[in-house]
Amino acid sequence: MSKLPGQYRLIKKRHNKFSDAVNNLGRAVRASGPVDEKTSHLIQLAASAAIRSEGSVHSHTRRAIESGATPDEVRHAIILLTSTIGFPTVSAALSWVDDVIESKKKK
Repeated sequence: MSKLPGQYRLIKKRHNKFSDAVNNLGRAVRASGPVDEKTSHLIQLAASAAIRSEGSVHSHTRRAIESGATPDEVRHAIILLTSTIGFPTVSAALSWVDDVIESKKKK
């Protein structure tokens, strides 16, 4: 996985057992059902956009792409939310998605 965000690393350093528990919960939830990894990250990406969590949108964009999602699939997952969360929120989320996609192009 790509370099983890500074805040995430700080929480992990200060609260390692808590961080491990959160990570283990995520793995257990993904493993408990029939949804594949790529789709699970697209779902979590959509939820992140809905709550306007820039960091989570960045994280789940990276994870979705690492799980095989194309940039078009990632963007479509956000655009599908327009009638539910509104254009301004979708627009913001798309800009956060593009932060990740554009930075990957530069590498």
